Order: sequence, then structure tokens, then C-alpha cells
Amino acid sequence: MIQRRSKRRLMNDINVVPYIDVMLVLLIIFMITAPLMHPGQVELPEIGKSSIPPIEPLEVIIAADGHLTLRDRARAGDERKINRTQLVEAIKAKQAQNAEQPVVIAADKNVRYEEVIQVMDLLQQQQVKKIGLLTKPR
Repeated sequence: MIQRRSKRRLMNDINVVPYIDVMLVLLIIFMITAPLMHPGQVELPEIGKSSIPPIEPLEVIIAADGHLTLRDRARAGDERKINRTQLVEAIKAKQAQNAEQPVVIAADKNVRYEEVIQVMDLLQQQQVKKIGLLTKPR
């Protein structure tokens, strides 16, 4: 009599060994090729440096009591107390010499925001192109 072989049982488990082998091969491939890649290298154009030194800005200092002081950094920090009318005249004189003269506003931290905005508005009305705020780094 022919013996019957036992019926094959259904397997409920997945054999993950081949998947692990494939993953290890991929890992080795990526480990070898990753150092050979150079992503993000951008060759920037080169330019010659300007022979003209940068222009030192005029500094408008607003004190805590609201008084204005104008400091000319180009003339070794020449400072003088001025009012708004004198500020306009001084800025116009500097702008006549150099239209690209930057102006920075250094206000005391206790000065009201409105005072700073008024000075900025006054400078913008005089067609000052470069206006900035000076802060102290932490």
C-alpha cells in the first residue's frame, strides 16, 4: 500500500530572512556610495573687491529724555546735540556729498516707540535711502 504523505500544513509566518539579506546588501551599497556623492556644492562666481572703503553711517542717538545727538562715525565719532531742524539740515548736507550715506538710529530702550518712528519718518521725508536701527548684541 502506498503510504500517504502527510498533508502540508499551511504556514502562517512569513520568512523574513531573505528580506534581511536584501536590506543588508542595500545598507552596504549606501554606505559605500554615500561618501562618493557631493550634493549641494555650488560654484559661486568671483568678483574683485572694491577699492572704495565702505561708508561709515551717521548715527542719530535718541536719549531717554528725547534729546537728539548726531554722531558722524566717519569723523572719528564727532558728536553734537541737535534738534529736529538741525538734524534735517545736517542730513541734507551729508546727502549732498554722498547720496548713499547710511543713517542708523540708536534709541535708548526707555524711549517711546513713537519717538523712533517720528525720527524715521522725518528721515524718509528727506529722501534718505538707507535707514537702520542700531541694537546692542546680547
